[in-house]
Amino acid sequence: MERMDRVKKHFEEEAAQYDGIIKNLIPYYHKMVEALVNTLPFDPSLEIQVIDLGCGTGTISRAVKDAYPNAKLTCVDISEKMLKVAAGKLSEVSDAIFIKKNFYDFNFDKNYDAVVSSLALHHLETKEDKLEFYRKIYSCLNDGGIFVNADVVLASTEALQQCYMTQWKNFMLRNVPKDEVDSKWIPAYYEEDRPVSMIEHFEMLKDSGFKIMDVVWKYYNFAVYMAIK
Repeated sequence: MERMDRVKKHFEEEAAQYDGIIKNLIPYYHKMVEALVNTLPFDPSLEIQVIDLGCGTGTISRAVKDAYPNAKLTCVDISEKMLKVAAGKLSEVSDAIFIKKNFYDFNFDKNYDAVVSSLALHHLETKEDKLEFYRKIYSCLNDGGIFVNADVVLASTEALQQCYMTQWKNFMLRNVPKDEVDSKWIPAYYEEDRPVSMIEHFEMLKDSGFKIMDVVWKYYNFAVYMAIK
């Protein structure tokens, strides 16, 4: 089974329990979501166009809609079951658009004021894939538009990466049995995820055309970062 097929299979299987899983595995995920939404630099009354890439169960889109009631949402995800959960969270949003698609293959057909994502872009296989995708994001943003991503990142040195992994594992062990962490979640990380360092992200964002970028929030190997067109 190809790596992305495995990722899709996991998402389909875990959709109903995904929100609980995330809270158990990702340190302070609610803070990541809060930081992402707080970084959007718009007047809350504006009718902004927002696309959520790898939207999962719609946590980010729900938070964006709560902060920007007039936002027009497009939610893209590879998993049909994830999209159904997201649609449930946004059940009163009659104009929300849900698209079943691998976000890497998604062809943007209009411009957006904000591109947001959470725990998804690290699935892009190579640095070339990531750079190509950043260029697509840059191209689909309006002038002054913003890209905000909450995701797993690598450290800049092996010693620091070991620190990151230790701290992450310690967090998971507060909520998940040790055998499950060791036999399921750590192996899944190495098999399925392809994170890079923040420095590499910034280099790729700069190469894509972005001039302004920053880290908004960070806890060891998890970060929220932004770039403005």
